Amino acid sequence: MKLKRKKIIKIAIDSPAAAGAGTLAKAISKYYNLFYLDTGKIYRLIAYLKLKFPSKFNLSFLRKRIKKLKIKDLENKSLISDKVGLEASIISKNTSIRKLVHSFQINCAYNPPKKYYGSCLDGRDITYKIIPDAEFKFFITANIKTRALRRFNELKKLKKKIDYKEVLKSIKKRDKSDYNRKISPLKRTKDSVLINTTNLTKKACFLKIKKIIDKELQK
Repeated sequence: MKLKRKKIIKIAIDSPAAAGAGTLAKAISKYYNLFYLDTGKIYRLIAYLKLKFPSKFNLSFLRKRIKKLKIKDLENKSLISDKVGLEASIISKNTSIRKLVHSFQINCAYNPPKKYYGSCLDGRDITYKIIPDAEFKFFITANIKTRALRRFNELKKLKKKIDYKEVLKSIKKRDKSDYNRKISPLKRTKDSVLINTTNLTKKACFLKIKKIIDKELQK
């Protein structure tokens, strides 16, 4: 769908791990021709770099990496592992790293490439920290067993040897960290629309969000 230039929009999405926010955000971005950024992948990339280059890992090293960062770098399949995910949760508590990442995220949100009609970012603190003035805010969630099963199946497709119980344990640990950290914790803001994907298909979720956006854009 093509939007008129005066209809440039910013969409902010927050969610716990494996709730389906990334899939929805990609679909919405493609439909409305928005620049999409999975902000969680940035922390996963940093975690991956820390694990791969422990002796080189510092703020100077990160600045250079983020300066050269390309969206395709976030598609590295190694970033999906639970080990990287848990490390990312720890790294996201670091104030200096968050400032560095936030600067990059804000620039993507407010200055998307000219070929796009706006931006769509998903993560943990997008609705109140990165794009507090977003035209559309959503909080995507699902029950923890459903989320664990989704992540388990996702890892299985990548031929990862993983046990469902371990994935469930990892998701629980990640939730505790995301919701309770002192810096930019995961939370639903009062102006965010709650979308529970537990019993909804991908198409049903997409149509639900599309209906909300279209209604507002037609005003």
